[in-house]
Amino acid sequence: MSEKKPAYKRILLKLSGEALMGDDDYGIKPEVIHSMAADIKALHAQGVEIGIVVGGGNIFRGAGLAQGGMDRVTGDHMGMLATVINGLAMQDALERVGLYCRVMSAMSIHSVCEDYVRRRADRHLEKGRICVFAAGTGNPFFTTDSAAALRAVELRCDLLIKATKVNGVYTADPMQDSSATRYDRLSYDDVLDQKLGVMDQTAIVLCRDNKMPLMVCNVLEEGALMKVVQGDNSVGTVVEAA
Repeated sequence: MSEKKPAYKRILLKLSGEALMGDDDYGIKPEVIHSMAADIKALHAQGVEIGIVVGGGNIFRGAGLAQGGMDRVTGDHMGMLATVINGLAMQDALERVGLYCRVMSAMSIHSVCEDYVRRRADRHLEKGRICVFAAGTGNPFFTTDSAAALRAVELRCDLLIKATKVNGVYTADPMQDSSATRYDRLSYDDVLDQKLGVMDQTAIVLCRDNKMPLMVCNVLEEGALMKVVQGDNSVGTVVEAA
């Protein structure tokens, strides 16, 4: 384990549902979620307080069904439930590696997890427990990106990490355009003006207005999360206030 001290005391990690399925087409890939749990344990061992917001795109997307004719509010509620499934899977993986974890849902589902209460979440983090925040903001029409920005601001995190399958923000989709180049650093206004699609606009504006720094990195790259938390910005793209 690296001797270097962490540059951040409290972080919010945004995990997309797609990241949990690895190279599969659907669901949760056990090897991926177990690898993530091991990386998070390494961060925890450095004394970092860790909150996690999970998406649900590996199971269900409310916006997709809405395009097919389903009521948008109903679809979004179904999507929120998908994030609870992912949250419970992440809790199990984290507990298997010996960490204490609480799933806190923005929707009340008392038989499987706690309600999200900011002061309670703050206390869990102070005690060294991992908090997994599920069900987005609890409201339709808001993405889990917006939920991640909101929780990061509410809980006074030092850094918001958007963990994806790509190691940063590019000028174009690197999977489709081999000439795409990666940005090392961007301002929030750059992201909005250039419509770079880092996160949805609500999340970006919330981060910008509250001066919440954001790092976009590849969660599947070995050691990337540790490097980010130790202040190494070479593994992704930093987005911050101009």
